[in-house]
Amino acid sequence: MGSSTIQERFAEQVGLTPDAIAVSRGEVRLSYRELDERANRLAHRLRRLGVGPEVPVAVLMERSVDLVVALLAVVKSGGFYLPLHDSYPLDRMQWIMDQSAAPVLLADEVTRSRGLPTGAEVVLVDGENGLTGESPESPTVVVDPGQLAYVIYTSGSTGHPKGVAVANRDVIGLVFDSIWDSGRHAKSLMIAPYAFNVSTYEFWVPLLHGGQIVVGPPGDLDVSVLGKLISSEQITGVHLTAGLFRVVAEEAPESLAGVQEVLTGGDVIAPGAVARVLEVNPDLVIRAMYGATELTLFSTHSPMSAGYEAAGVVPLGGPMDNVELHILDERLTPVAPGAVGELYITGRGLARGYFGRPDLTAERFVANPFGGPGERMYRTGDLMRRNADGLLEFVSRAGDQVKIMGFRVELGEIEAVLAKHAGIAHIAVVAKESSTGEKRLVAYVVPETGEVDQAALKAYAGTALPEYMVPAAFVALDALPLTPNGKVDRRALPEPNFENVSTYRAPVGARQEALCKAFADVLGVSQVGVDDSFFDLGGQSLLAMRLISRIRSAIGEELTIAVLFDLPTVAGLAGYLEERAQAA
Repeated sequence: MGSSTIQERFAEQVGLTPDAIAVSRGEVRLSYRELDERANRLAHRLRRLGVGPEVPVAVLMERSVDLVVALLAVVKSGGFYLPLHDSYPLDRMQWIMDQSAAPVLLADEVTRSRGLPTGAEVVLVDGENGLTGESPESPTVVVDPGQLAYVIYTSGSTGHPKGVAVANRDVIGLVFDSIWDSGRHAKSLMIAPYAFNVSTYEFWVPLLHGGQIVVGPPGDLDVSVLGKLISSEQITGVHLTAGLFRVVAEEAPESLAGVQEVLTGGDVIAPGAVARVLEVNPDLVIRAMYGATELTLFSTHSPMSAGYEAAGVVPLGGPMDNVELHILDERLTPVAPGAVGELYITGRGLARGYFGRPDLTAERFVANPFGGPGERMYRTGDLMRRNADGLLEFVSRAGDQVKIMGFRVELGEIEAVLAKHAGIAHIAVVAKESSTGEKRLVAYVVPETGEVDQAALKAYAGTALPEYMVPAAFVALDALPLTPNGKVDRRALPEPNFENVSTYRAPVGARQEALCKAFADVLGVSQVGVDDSFFDLGGQSLLAMRLISRIRSAIGEELTIAVLFDLPTVAGLAGYLEERAQAA
């Protein structure tokens, strides 16, 4: 591996390939030398603002080449980056800023116009504007491999997110795992939210191997845009969450033509989706990945290639380099082969813990009875078994944590936020699987008085929670069902009804009829009226991608996800398409 820190390894790569393209988006392209010099200038600015080892720098920017410069500059300054996401409510971002005490916030013109959290020095990152007086040479900073590289905030059970603190050496351990030796990820797409742990792969794996980061456009991408990007940029490696991978498999598996390897995970992987993609792209390798933010992203892998048969479940595979997997019972004793137990992981990539939360760190990062003094292992909360080949298979979650759109979500955080609403006496939140296979969050509410105003509760949740954590439906109950020991009996909660949210109004004309059918098919409901909102019926980003593809094939009209968010009803979309046709 050679180098022990991100800074050293990147400096070596600049020396090896100074003129190779390091990062691009459209016509904007930076070589390794240009990226290095631009990041150095910003790093010197950060140093003068007091950034150094163990100092957090918050980052709130759109996906762009400047974002790559910003994250690299933070690491070069010796500090660690703390990514915020522009989909977070401002209150959530402010809480993270206050809890971390970050003295500097890197932003761009777009995020500044939407509103920034307060309490930090704001530095706008806009190409080389404002940085021409700074030195292009690397700042002199002594960096220890144990220093923090980043802190990513994930859902927490107490009503607030928790920050996972990952050290420099953990990133290096991931980036130089032998699974990257094939070179299949030399040209990789950057499309995940950078406040999501997959950004660790998208950013550092190509950059520290001399590859190229291709930055996707801001916002959610539909399958058509993703396919065009892969084709035009000749992408060799990409990560798709299990949900997005299934959408691609169903709607346009040919969009992965030319890709050498697809990584997927973050939730249960559909075997039929794997078989479909490999049938259309026989030269492709699909690698199932498993891990957590607390483990520096990936800990296990399972490659699949042409000839794969969709039988049983997709195994999560075996350990990556220098990772140990233990399936244990409640006494921390290894279970028998084939038996179910909770997965504990130790070795490479184990995070330092939760930033500023020693109590929570002690709860999830426990002593390793199979290691030396002071060694720890992470309690994943996932129940697993080993199959006949010794590979991990996911069984279920052990606690109240679920996966929604690839994100780990603590149901307790959602319940804690909603319990503060004056109109709620009792609340329980569960994840329900729809007829289309998507998980949807459902909140069961016992109101203080009167009826449940679903729109008002959704709006209230949206002020404190990101979009993927806002329940798709709110169900009013006279009382929550209880088990004999007084706990909420989640299995006894009734199924939600997503149909006929508004007063039904029938479609008029072929266009509205086709749109209503597309809505109903994607949402898995029997009937949709022209005034029913896609999102009130349980729609979310992944289903939106599927709807865009379905509309394209049904009526030959191109739409973007942004239009659907602005006009979420059949009436709204039909009116938009009519106006567009008249203007053309």
